Amino acid sequence: MDPLSDILSLLKPRNYMSAGFDAAGPWAIRFADQANSIKCGTIVSGQCYVSVEDLAGPVLLTSGSSFVLPRGRTFFLASDPDCPTVEAPHIFAKAQSGGIVKHNGGGECFIVSSRFVLSGPHADMLMAALPPIVRIENDQDEASLRWLVERIMQELRNPQPGGFLVLQHLAHTVLVQALRLHLSNARTNGQSDRTGQTTPTAPNGPDIPDWFAALSDKQIATAIACIHADPAHPWTLKELARHAGMSRSAFAARFRDVVTVPPMAYLTRWRMLLAGDRLIHSGLPVSEIALSVGYESESAFSTAFKRVMGCAPRRYSNISATLEDQSL
Repeated sequence: MDPLSDILSLLKPRNYMSAGFDAAGPWAIRFADQANSIKCGTIVSGQCYVSVEDLAGPVLLTSGSSFVLPRGRTFFLASDPDCPTVEAPHIFAKAQSGGIVKHNGGGECFIVSSRFVLSGPHADMLMAALPPIVRIENDQDEASLRWLVERIMQELRNPQPGGFLVLQHLAHTVLVQALRLHLSNARTNGQSDRTGQTTPTAPNGPDIPDWFAALSDKQIATAIACIHADPAHPWTLKELARHAGMSRSAFAARFRDVVTVPPMAYLTRWRMLLAGDRLIHSGLPVSEIALSVGYESESAFSTAFKRVMGCAPRRYSNISATLEDQSL
């Protein structure tokens, strides 16, 4: 798989709900209890403001604009940010199984959105590098995203047999396409959008890599793709620099500047994330998982795993499996 697919596969996004919201007049809604989730939406018509609690000020979204809220924090949607807020369950209780909800008669602002629950244990680590609000403007090349949203609207307005499964697939595709457009915009601007964010730090290790900035830089992304294509390969700084078409010193400096960690630290962390996922889901012994991520010695792998992930492989497997079961 490509690096973006790799990252999303570790997140394991599971579409919880897709719904439409058709509003008019003054309104403001507070969406709490968003932990371990991503919210993705498109303003089909009209306009509204979106803000994330304690992280970002109100952002105006107009017709055709899309947004992704990757942090799992409480957020607000409003016709006017100064309006008194109403809790989401009071308005969306009827939309728990999908559909279109009208508010104040509807007709002025129409929003289609999906919420994804993240069942992967590394969600915070992988999504921390994104800004609190990923904003995709309607003047970007987003014809495919618009088509997907229109298809979701059709499914919501005219439920058909198998509609739940169709909505699941469409919602996942919308999420991927929105992140693609964000990466494309970051490449065009020469940097990732870091509005409202600070450099994330892992509780038991070095700085967390800025995954999406890495994919936004063409030369660095080439090296990242090599690592993801064959994580067990004995990569060296010289070899990765050669794939990136840069000198070793220039590559090392550029990688650290863009990704926030050195290349070999990125390699180690990605190997440990893969190993953690396999410890939970593969049923393979630790020795085989160690070999699959480039460690011939189980003891060397265990030492590296504990340094990066904060506990020994077998303990990690037991703890993470329990937490994942509780989230289902």
